[in-house]
Amino acid sequence: MIKSILLKSVFLGLALMTFIACQEKKKPVINFPPTDLAKADLLPKPLLIEPTNSAFALDRFTVIHTSANVDGFPEVGQYLSEKIKETIDLDVPVNGSGGENTEGVIYLHQKEDMDTKSPEAYQLTIGKDSILLEAASAEGAFRGIQTLRQLIPEASNDTLAEQKIWPIASGKIKDEPNFSFRGSMLDVARHFFTVDDVKKYIDLMAYYKLNILHLHLSDDQGWRIEIKSWPKLTEIGGSTEVGGESGGFYTQEEYKDIVAYATKQYITIVPEIDMPGHTNAASVSYPFLNGNGKTPKLYEGTNVGFSTFDTRKDTVYAFIDDVVREIADMTPGPYFHMGGDESHVTKKNDYIYFVNKVEKIVQKHGKRMIGWDEIATADVDSTSIAQFWANMDNAKKAAEKGMKVIVSPAKKMYLDMQYDTLSKYGLHWAAYIPVDTAYVWTPETYAGIPMENILGIEAPLWSETIGTRDALEYLAFPRLLNYSELSWTTQENRDWENYKVRLGNQAPYLDRMDVKFYRSPLIDWKKSKYSYNEIQKD
Repeated sequence: MIKSILLKSVFLGLALMTFIACQEKKKPVINFPPTDLAKADLLPKPLLIEPTNSAFALDRFTVIHTSANVDGFPEVGQYLSEKIKETIDLDVPVNGSGGENTEGVIYLHQKEDMDTKSPEAYQLTIGKDSILLEAASAEGAFRGIQTLRQLIPEASNDTLAEQKIWPIASGKIKDEPNFSFRGSMLDVARHFFTVDDVKKYIDLMAYYKLNILHLHLSDDQGWRIEIKSWPKLTEIGGSTEVGGESGGFYTQEEYKDIVAYATKQYITIVPEIDMPGHTNAASVSYPFLNGNGKTPKLYEGTNVGFSTFDTRKDTVYAFIDDVVREIADMTPGPYFHMGGDESHVTKKNDYIYFVNKVEKIVQKHGKRMIGWDEIATADVDSTSIAQFWANMDNAKKAAEKGMKVIVSPAKKMYLDMQYDTLSKYGLHWAAYIPVDTAYVWTPETYAGIPMENILGIEAPLWSETIGTRDALEYLAFPRLLNYSELSWTTQENRDWENYKVRLGNQAPYLDRMDVKFYRSPLIDWKKSKYSYNEIQKD
């Protein structure tokens, strides 16, 4: 044990000596214009920013070093290097020799005593010759490099030096999230979206520090995940979608690929199989599941509430056990979402019986059950989670039972709601949600749920009216950025007038990522050098 401690101390000493040596190397004198870290277009806004009004010169002599033998840190360093290359076409070596010309270092360092319980906390100290990112975990380091990515200008600074230089404003940033659960839901059941569509959504979520992607994998119109023990679910139930298109589904290998891709970016996948309502696609595939007394047929409409499982059949629960088991085995995250909403033709006693049975199945397979707020009317225990979307009484009932609550009010957070009467896509049954309305509210107090019961917030995107990636992005962006800030940034640090300026300055990044976002007239969007073909309104 003593030998191990000594070796670790020697290694840390050498690493810090290397870091200090890099700091002491003198760079050419370059007269940058004044740079103020406090004016950086960071989104979400960090907890604390202390500018020192200088700059670090990112250039071809910069290297990245990470804490060695610490899980995840080298991978985070490599991820940062890849993103720098993608953005400004600059090669920054990681944990290798930078040669004698090394003049600046970005050091990702594990610091175990961060004075916070959040695994996502980080500190950035940016000087003239070095950038030090400190975090207790690789997850915290990953959140920190998103801030660093946003600080890197997309255009180099004109200087007298021979090489291009990208100045990064100096100072200190101390940061951690307001909520540990910060998510979005993507409905791939009403309309199917490809693996590449989902991966791009994950990329954008990661950049803005969101950490939960909830996939709505089944509904009346389609079943989207391969279940090997019940193959007709995708053969039949996966063959349609709203409007009569061909549908589609993820093979288990494709689903695992999505999960792995998200995991690399510290995003947890939450799979949802909606039941006992929203189950027509499953019942068409296996009619014994059906409990509404009608012969099930493939469905391509948008009405809800007509379907239900037969809640009193043991074979139904054997089916559910297989489905939960296969999905849980592929999903490393702690959650399984069982839906539970809009079960209008399920009798109340049958609904309560069903939710109680499913909760035990989910727990049997090592997951924590989430359900829409209606599940609070059943006899669920305090470990299950209610997702508040419509009924405040249900949300309060969940809190009274000691349950955690995810805040997702349709009137404020449903991404499928239209911006206004001219919006080309979306619905407005809950509300019109322009960009300012999506920001100017307080999730911490909105539903009267005690703060200690709020797990976090999630912005659902239902897909009744959208079937393409462009349409998806039109509805999700820029409002998803609002919810990123509402979930990460503390209430006292949130201000619409300040936010809308930072939001407008995200346009170059969104354009470079070819995001077909809605250019709200409420925002002064920064001009971009990247081509952009906005989806036109009707």
